[in-house]
Amino acid sequence: MRAARLIRMVLLLQARVSMTAAELARELGVSERTVTRDAQALSEAGVPVYADRGRSGGYRLVGGYRTGLTGLARGEAEALFLSGVPGALRDMGLEDTASAARLKVSAALTPSLRGASRTAAQRFHLDAPNWFHEPSTPALLAPVADAVWDDRRITARYRRGAGSGTGSGEVERLLEPYGLVLKAGVWYLCARADTGAYRVYRIDRFSAVDAREERFARDPEFDLPGFWAERAAQFTRALLHGSVVVRLSTDGVRRLRHAVGPAAAEEALAETGEPDAEGWVTVTVPVESDEVAYSQILALGPEAEVLGPPRLRERFAEATRRAARHYR
Repeated sequence: MRAARLIRMVLLLQARVSMTAAELARELGVSERTVTRDAQALSEAGVPVYADRGRSGGYRLVGGYRTGLTGLARGEAEALFLSGVPGALRDMGLEDTASAARLKVSAALTPSLRGASRTAAQRFHLDAPNWFHEPSTPALLAPVADAVWDDRRITARYRRGAGSGTGSGEVERLLEPYGLVLKAGVWYLCARADTGAYRVYRIDRFSAVDAREERFARDPEFDLPGFWAERAAQFTRALLHGSVVVRLSTDGVRRLRHAVGPAAAEEALAETGEPDAEGWVTVTVPVESDEVAYSQILALGPEAEVLGPPRLRERFAEATRRAARHYR
């Protein structure tokens, strides 16, 4: 208790330059005599607390003394306040906690840096959901987030998707919740299953979550950003079941990434041969299906020619004939 009070006393003197014993006693909830003893203890510990005598006297820190926290530059302080994403914190039930933390950091900053939270908020706002999608907060996000923060195992009932490969329906799982990811407005839980494997679960598919009393020992080697990046890449590649052979112009090559996605484009262009006499190249593009490929490659317009499979080439030929009739 006393250690926390001494730290708070230093922060108060940093924030307000000089305070009387009565003011400190009121802020700290102690007597003026205790303030005197605390000031003496800080001085003996090397914190330069100086007492001005007289009616207008009080306590102050000598020589612009600051704690290590106030070594932040303005850009660093603004970046610190950007680290809290208001919408995500609110969804997880952590808005009040984050607000209290920001107040404590503000109190410890030098006067020239105390506007960092305001200037950062004026210059940056994260809008996580995709366009044309109404964001919604999963009903069970808050208890899942509590379990993540507290390292508590959960028993969860989970609705599997139709494309999961193991059939649809609801299953019960004992999970060790390691981390939360907000991707394009959708919340995911990265957790270790009772088999020892790490898996990803959409939180809006949980129908029930029960936090257990026992805590789990977190693997110190687990890297949430790295794990998510690896699984996201695996998921994207797993969707690409087919392929299309396409002839591309120079402009078509440049636009391919935006038409079919980065992963498919990188895989296709990695095997690009020499350009033909017209400067076009032939590539094999991994695709999810003929239907998806049709809509994606159609966006390339005259900068792409589909060579195969024959059924898809004929579909593009028919689309081209219909477009030509419109523009005759």
